[in-house]
Amino acid sequence: MARFRQSFLVRHVFGWVARLLALASLLALAARACPAWLSSIPYLPDLAALTPWFILLGLLALLLALMSSRWFTALVLIAALALNVYWQYPFYQEGHELNGQADQLAALEHPDRYDDVARVMTLNVYKGQADADQVVKTVGDNRVEVLALQEVSKDFVDRLHKAGIDRYLPHEQLSTSSKEYANGLWTAAPMQSPSKDDVGSRSSMMPAASIDFGRGKTSVRFVSVHTTSPQPGSWNAWRRSVSDLGKLRNHEHTRYVLMGDFNATYDHAVFRDMLGERFSDGARQAGHGMSMTWPADRAPLPRLAAIDHVVVDRDIRANQLQAVPIAGSDHAALLATVMVE
Repeated sequence: MARFRQSFLVRHVFGWVARLLALASLLALAARACPAWLSSIPYLPDLAALTPWFILLGLLALLLALMSSRWFTALVLIAALALNVYWQYPFYQEGHELNGQADQLAALEHPDRYDDVARVMTLNVYKGQADADQVVKTVGDNRVEVLALQEVSKDFVDRLHKAGIDRYLPHEQLSTSSKEYANGLWTAAPMQSPSKDDVGSRSSMMPAASIDFGRGKTSVRFVSVHTTSPQPGSWNAWRRSVSDLGKLRNHEHTRYVLMGDFNATYDHAVFRDMLGERFSDGARQAGHGMSMTWPADRAPLPRLAAIDHVVVDRDIRANQLQAVPIAGSDHAALLATVMVE
């Protein structure tokens, strides 16, 4: 009798835990499905950002539901898991591979600035606290031709130059709307039409410059992106700052690559709306994972959210995405190879 009671109690507990986890999974899916105009509901952006992780939570809940014979809960969980997998699957589906020549050109010791291919990198340097020497080493080791940095301080820029960034990327454009931190671009090729701000966002000034990729035939405009963080008191500002980037879709005669800290994942409706039919998230296009970049300073905990992106225009391909931890920053650097078609 005692053993029967113990078994009944365990099944009862498992059943309730399964129900609670199922409820959490459904809330996360609801947050992901919310339209952009509702996405600034407090804490909803945080929940939506964790949507991929609810696949693991859902699997645990499903196991507990089956063990406790909660069949209705199990059916709900199966449906929720199927929907979540459907949403996340494109990140792991075979993407558009770059051609073999592009791979060879990106791997050259001294990259050709006019070959329609470039290795690019973005990093939020966490209020200038990132290791500038490691940033420069990562640039050199990966033959980066365009670098976008966010939350740059004057001291960090000095350290960056001292570490030798000019050997690889001698051209620089910085802009700031505050006295403390700036966003910046560094390039190997000379900048054309550099701008302190191409977006006119209410969050921060986002510098931009055009780079000649094909000896006068192919020009690509790079923008260093940094939107407002979704925090208490800033939910609406966050939504508006991500939406502001969508205005660039109206510039029909300019090819864009947007790189930086978007403070949003593909599971946020406002980010998907910003992309529209024109722009593509490089990680989703590449099809080899979500490239989680934040938080990168809480080891042994994993990085939980893919809020840094390389967003490309309709006639540009991105592949070979890689997240690289940089000491001192709460973000990992995101690297990608882009090719103009």
